[in-house]
Amino acid sequence: MTTTIIGFPRIGAQRELKFATEKYFRKQITAAELKKVGKKLRKKHWKQLQSAGIDQIPSNDFSFYDNMLDTAFLFNALPTEIANSSLSDIDKYFALARGYQGDAGDFKAWPMKKWFNTNYHYLVPQLNKSTSFHYNGGKIKTEFLEAKELGIITRPTIIGPFTLLLLSELDNTVTIEDFTNDLLTAYGDLLTDLSSNGAEWIQIDEPSLVYDLTNDQIKWVCDFYQKLLASKGTSKVLLQTYFGDIRDIYRQVLNLDFDGIGLDFIEGKQNKKLVESGFPTEKILFAGIVNGKNIWRNNYQQTLDLLHDLPAEQIVLSTSCSLLHVPYTVTTEPFSADVKKYFSFASEKLTELTELDLLRKKKQLNLLQTNQELFVTPRVTENPELHQKIENLTEGDFVRKPDFEERRKKQEDALHLPLLPTTTIGSFPQTKQVKHARVALRKGEISQVDYDEFIKQHIQEWVKWQEDAGFDVLVHGEFERNDMVEYFGQRLSGYLFSKNGWVQSYGTRAVKPPIIWGDVSRTEPITVKWSTYAQSLTDKPVKGMLTGPVTILNWSFPREDISLEESTLQIALAIQAEVLDLEKNGITIIQIDEAALREKLPLRKSDWNSEYLNWAIPAFRLVHSKVHATTQIHTHMCYSEFGDIIKAIDQMDADVISFEASRSNLEILQQLQDQHFKTLVGPGVYDIHSPRVPTKSEIVNGLHQILAKVPQQNIWVNPDCGLKTRGESETKESLVNLTNAAQQVRKELVHGQGID
Repeated sequence: MTTTIIGFPRIGAQRELKFATEKYFRKQITAAELKKVGKKLRKKHWKQLQSAGIDQIPSNDFSFYDNMLDTAFLFNALPTEIANSSLSDIDKYFALARGYQGDAGDFKAWPMKKWFNTNYHYLVPQLNKSTSFHYNGGKIKTEFLEAKELGIITRPTIIGPFTLLLLSELDNTVTIEDFTNDLLTAYGDLLTDLSSNGAEWIQIDEPSLVYDLTNDQIKWVCDFYQKLLASKGTSKVLLQTYFGDIRDIYRQVLNLDFDGIGLDFIEGKQNKKLVESGFPTEKILFAGIVNGKNIWRNNYQQTLDLLHDLPAEQIVLSTSCSLLHVPYTVTTEPFSADVKKYFSFASEKLTELTELDLLRKKKQLNLLQTNQELFVTPRVTENPELHQKIENLTEGDFVRKPDFEERRKKQEDALHLPLLPTTTIGSFPQTKQVKHARVALRKGEISQVDYDEFIKQHIQEWVKWQEDAGFDVLVHGEFERNDMVEYFGQRLSGYLFSKNGWVQSYGTRAVKPPIIWGDVSRTEPITVKWSTYAQSLTDKPVKGMLTGPVTILNWSFPREDISLEESTLQIALAIQAEVLDLEKNGITIIQIDEAALREKLPLRKSDWNSEYLNWAIPAFRLVHSKVHATTQIHTHMCYSEFGDIIKAIDQMDADVISFEASRSNLEILQQLQDQHFKTLVGPGVYDIHSPRVPTKSEIVNGLHQILAKVPQQNIWVNPDCGLKTRGESETKESLVNLTNAAQQVRKELVHGQGID
């Protein structure tokens, strides 16, 4: 055994899983038909890995929605009301993923959060006194046996107990220790079952070991695995980590009875040093040396040098993390050969592993020469004017004047907004009609004039609808945009775009990250046309809608030949020019979304400021530092835990921030209060990622919770994210409930103050 991977993309080369699952949601296919699609994809991917020469192939990396959700189901950690409902097992599964309203009950979806420092979102198990973990022999065994019937002995993979508990939400009646014994039994039964069915290796993923660990956490991990591994049977067990290094627990891990240890040598800054300090001869090092998160070709010589320095006697070449985070293959892309040769998607990374394996065995040395030709000369020509502009930036370029309080008074006088002003995050449903029009334009079936008229009609309809629904600040709906990052990238120099480079973001949601190929700059206005058109239709303010520089960087595949900081500053200058053009054209409220601000935040707190926040926060300030005091700057964030970086968010110096809060039970409100957060806030009052329609009374109750923690004059009312992926009827019903709820609470507040 010399090559393996941690996991493979599951949505399919043509997003087959996404489309089949959405058909099931629409009741167009049966559960059996959906499962058949999943089985076909698994077979295809296992065979592909086998044909590529990968020695050990993982299983159970497949999921119909999310692996954390799969793990909760595998161990029966379901809410009582769903477990006892009349729903089928697969519908219970999807009820937790998406929410459910119907004859079987009314269930809210589990919260969603970012998976470590990636753009993937996982579902957060909710644990309480009624939670009882026990192994049910579900899909992990089924899929292992499925592959076995094909003649492939896979390595079943499962999220480990420490990561499962650390990433779950525990109510205040329980602690991690309350679940230790149940989990020991559950994981022990899993090992026994898989071992008895012929599993030679079992992979336990513990990425949470790359965090800063306390002594108590280290002790829990060691105690748990000492007991668990005593019952591993004939199977060998791989402890797999990724997204960082395990400096806090390396020595302890070596002393545990794992047969293999998987380490990330791309993002794990200290893993090389740790291994050089000693690695047991009886254990196998699974070395993550091919980047599982970026799409550039591996530099073979650098990788071979790294492998040469590692003293481990037994090394298996692997990816740094699951290939879930990169597109399927570059072969179907329309790039020229001179461009395509620099890229390596999931399928190509399999080849890189096998070629590196050959090279370390001193075979086919011509492969090394061909690879090194990619790195001999610079890939792109620099923009000297842009580089000089960045060098000339001063501290004053990152500071907005006047200060927040003075701006707030000027904005109140200029905008005349009511208490609890209502708005949305920006996008409205992208119906089939909208998508078909965009495709027709791309294919030349309609003219640009016809397409523009179509967009105008949609903007007119939705501006009028927002006015009728009672919104205070309107949006134009973003019907002209495909993706919040791709749309901007297509209008900036320095970007390339794949045709089929889809990457799973969550569930059935796939995104196509643009590729930062060279220096980035703006050549003409991007959003002014449609924002000003929408503003011309109404006397109410219409928000200009932009994506911030950090999010554009984090939701693109970044360059590896310059720093992330330099790339972000290039993008910031481009978006700054767009902000100033919007302002010049009469847009008085501008939202600059930083949905992915936290995404590249280092996992270790000691690195937060020096490696990220010290440049990411100023990059955002650079974008809006030159606007007038009366221009109100909004930003939006979602899917992350922001409580521990509240001070940094306040330092962004926006006037208003909206964020995802409905799925997290508004837990961030206490953190805002504790940190004396000055920025006005719009905690999302309902979850847009579920088709479930919130009632007016739910939103009223949510607003009461918000008012208990945040001063009423600081609150905005909005959904928790954009509405692009939702249906039109459910969106309108939900938003009417939102505005009606806000108006009711507004009246309550006014009456309570004794104001007529």
